[in-house]
Amino acid sequence: MTDLDTRAAERWGALRRAAPALLGYTAVRALGLLVLALWSAARGRSAYTLLTARWDSLWYTGVAELGYGYEVRLPDGDVHSNLAFFPLLPWLERLGAAVGPLSYADAGFVVSLLASLAAAWGIFAVAEHVYDRRVGLCAVLLWAVLPVGVVQSMAYSESLFTALAAWSLYAVLTGRWVTAGALAALAGLTRPVGLAVTAAVWAAAVVAFARDRSRAGAEGAHGPPYAPGEGARRVLGMLLAPLGAAGYVLWVGHRTGDGPLGYLDVQAGWRNGFDGGAAFARFVAEKFTSFPAALAGAALVVGVALLVRLYVAGVRQRQPLALLVYTGIVVLLALCASSYFGSKPRLLLPAFPLLLPLARALARARTSRAAAVVCGAAVAAAVYGAFWLNGSGPP
Repeated sequence: MTDLDTRAAERWGALRRAAPALLGYTAVRALGLLVLALWSAARGRSAYTLLTARWDSLWYTGVAELGYGYEVRLPDGDVHSNLAFFPLLPWLERLGAAVGPLSYADAGFVVSLLASLAAAWGIFAVAEHVYDRRVGLCAVLLWAVLPVGVVQSMAYSESLFTALAAWSLYAVLTGRWVTAGALAALAGLTRPVGLAVTAAVWAAAVVAFARDRSRAGAEGAHGPPYAPGEGARRVLGMLLAPLGAAGYVLWVGHRTGDGPLGYLDVQAGWRNGFDGGAAFARFVAEKFTSFPAALAGAALVVGVALLVRLYVAGVRQRQPLALLVYTGIVVLLALCASSYFGSKPRLLLPAFPLLLPLARALARARTSRAAAVVCGAAVAAAVYGAFWLNGSGPP
């Protein structure tokens, strides 16, 4: 067999191993969309509009159609500029509309559906590599049944970013450094949190260099030979990783005339910024000043404690450094940003390594019990997603 035939066989084998997880993911999302359609119809609303033409979806399609430069000035003085939205999703929407009969909103929906499947496959690949196939299946299903999982099917950038991040992390874990860097660069063109993927690539590469140097010193000239060009590919991956985010941020600074920090000014117009979690802490504390708001405050405290516990569990289970760095930065940026507090659950969607300790526990359970847990969670997530999008929904 040629190298091309071997790679094709490997990809086919990987797809076959992931097929149950992808089918399960598709079933969960199909249930969520069906419940959303029925719920919306009962309220005289369009489920498709909720998925493709509200909130951030409108800003993305606006960039795709008209480009950058649009802004809204609010009565309180805030300026909402579309420069806050990174360009990869709008570019793909524009491409989809150019090559077919789709509208920009249609193209965004298709991109999200395909990206969500790619993300599910990437999550499976990472979990299978770190643990085993059953844990990979459970990790994908747990990501599918998250309460805000409906966002995975919206014309938002969460699914696209998670797909790029997951496959970049998988490339790091398997030593494909150039691929990891290229995917990290694309992730950096998708969301500001692309910084987390770049940091993961850099951290893993630095540790790999240190390990190689340590081995060379310990084994001397008689040590095992290393793959020629491995160091060069690692360096190239490190150089590629930050190009997407850095390029867009610098372009925004040039366009606004505010220099390298111009993007921060754009975010400030949306009242977004990094304050170390002070605003979120005040938001939670205010919940305890009345009842029943105190119940919501207690739920938020429990939720944050659970995130910390899952991260610590990942550390104790010795997850690879790349996963720990990536997850830590995603969680830190989500919780410590002064953005709209209702958006924090969806901002945590890309932090899928947090689910690996739960996936391991679920994988050890009997199949009947695990199936019951997943089915119950899928129904609850479908109902909550329909209720949420027909209410306040994601900002």
